[in-house]
This record gives sequence, C-alpha cells and structure tokens, in this order.
Amino acid sequence: MTSFALALSIGALGGLGAVTRFTIDTQIKRVYKAAFPLTTLVINIIASFLAGMFAAMAAAGTLAPDPKLILATGFCGGMSTFSTAINEIVTLLAKERYAVAAGYVACCIVVPVVCAMLGYAVA
Repeated sequence: MTSFALALSIGALGGLGAVTRFTIDTQIKRVYKAAFPLTTLVINIIASFLAGMFAAMAAAGTLAPDPKLILATGFCGGMSTFSTAINEIVTLLAKERYAVAAGYVACCIVVPVVCAMLGYAVA
C-alpha cells in the first residue's frame, strides 16, 4: 500500500471511529443520567480492548502491519478520546467534586490499560 493510500485509509477509519464514538456517547447518555462521566470511559474501554486485540493479531502474524495501523491508529484512535476525559476531570474539579474526579482519573488510566491487555490476551 502506498503512503498516500495508507494515510487516506487511516483518516477514513479515524472518521468512522469518531462517528462510532458519537453514536455510543449519544446512546449511553439517553439512558444514563448520573454525574459520573461514564460515556467517555466506556468508549475508551472499548477502543483500548480493540487496540489490544489488533496488537495481538499483528504480533501473531494474522494481521499485517498496514491493516493494523488502519484499525488501531485510525479506527481506535478516532474512537477513543483522552482529551474529553481530561476536560471531564477539569469540570469535576471546578465543581469541587474531588472524590469523583480522583476516581475518574484512576479509571481513565488503569481501566483502559487493563482492557488493552485483556484484548491482547483474548486475541
């Protein structure tokens, strides 16, 4: 695959990942109304799990390097969002919800890493 085609593919899958993130976010917010920012955490968990699976498949030789980049960097990168998580943490701190912010920080760091390892193990 040429560099241009690879970049175009990563961008296209990144857009699809962003649309997927928006869809999941919208559906969760329709039923979940609590103050804890669950939607971003769930989205990052799914993206981390998938990225771990793609990494394992590439390590096992069942996924070539270009498709791995397209899926992991493109789709998972477009779907996950650390910047939104940081914004939600800052918002919680501004509202003086320190315990919730601390718990959310821990969840945003630990849980996606564990899910990526789980995805790697599953694949």
